[in-house]
Amino acid sequence: MALPLRYSLRNALVRWRSTVATVLGIALVVFVFVLLQSLAAGIEKSSGNTGDPRNLLVVRKGSTAESASLIGRQNLQDIRYLPEIARNAAGEPVISADVLVLVNLPRRLHNGEANVLLRGVTPRGMELRPQVHLVAGRWFVPGHREVVVSAKLARRFANFDLGSSFKSGSATLTVVGWLAGGGSAFDSECWLDADECRSLFERDMYSSFLIRPVDAAAAARLIDRIENDRRFKLKAEREVDYYRKQTMTAAPIKWLGNFLAVTMSVGAVFAAMNTMYAAVGARTREIGTLRVLGFRRRSVVLALLLEGGFLALLGGILGCAIAFYWNGYTTATMGMETFSEIVFEFRVTPRLVTEGLIFAVAVGLIGTALPAIRAARLPVIAALKAI
Repeated sequence: MALPLRYSLRNALVRWRSTVATVLGIALVVFVFVLLQSLAAGIEKSSGNTGDPRNLLVVRKGSTAESASLIGRQNLQDIRYLPEIARNAAGEPVISADVLVLVNLPRRLHNGEANVLLRGVTPRGMELRPQVHLVAGRWFVPGHREVVVSAKLARRFANFDLGSSFKSGSATLTVVGWLAGGGSAFDSECWLDADECRSLFERDMYSSFLIRPVDAAAAARLIDRIENDRRFKLKAEREVDYYRKQTMTAAPIKWLGNFLAVTMSVGAVFAAMNTMYAAVGARTREIGTLRVLGFRRRSVVLALLLEGGFLALLGGILGCAIAFYWNGYTTATMGMETFSEIVFEFRVTPRLVTEGLIFAVAVGLIGTALPAIRAARLPVIAALKAI
């Protein structure tokens, strides 16, 4: 004979102090787990949301990122007029040679310094990245030492207000606009003219080429031609594939989230176990009475497991709700690929919420299992004589 569900619910309400303690303890564990995983999800979302599937990105063979790639100017002349490359309305090849430079700049409120990624782009580079658009000011004018910075970076770094200037080495750049990258990796960059960037920072080479092939077949031929030509020593792949691989920064955060979740879950299991042992101790005579009334041991175990699982589920819902409050909050960290400031948002996804709830219920059931078994094994006579 199974115990009615209202039995477990009634016990949770009657012993509300221990119920609240259990729910809050599990909520804290789930909150930390979901929040740290949402950090990693935000970084992965930023990289996965970058690029156009029609574009090819070309970097030096052996380089792990654009910032570590060096491509000679002669390579640009050899590649730009290949027949596989599309042309715009003006008949110009749709290819951009970009230059990436790291500069160390002060944060706002004198909160230290950090590396910022400057990208030198050509007019074709802006044409190839339609997801990037101005939100304030205007685009830079080549030759005037002007720069357009990410609006999200502007909230984090000093001298990034419109009309302000900042200095790096011998170069002084004036901020004339703010850009938005649509939640992509471009939200972590500042743009200026490519040739001016090479001149100001004394770079004789480019960092990467961004190319728009005529079609998918032309893209495959172009990749094969670039990678197999011994003159180039270059690697070409779809732009979106390149950025999806740039998620090394998310790995340590994921590992930390899992480590803390496991460590804290051990404490949560013991807390749940302690609460349920106390509940069983207070209900010894009640459990003996249930056994006399004909309820089997497995019914008692099931009732206590339902109670523990229900409390854990409440804690999981509360923890996910608190974590969801941070969804969309913008923060930043140092990118492992570029060693520069990368801006991203907390992403509390449905998958993370589901994982958090499953994790909470698992903690509750594990913490309740031993007290439930002990309760079921209590001798009936001894239970009825308990005070």
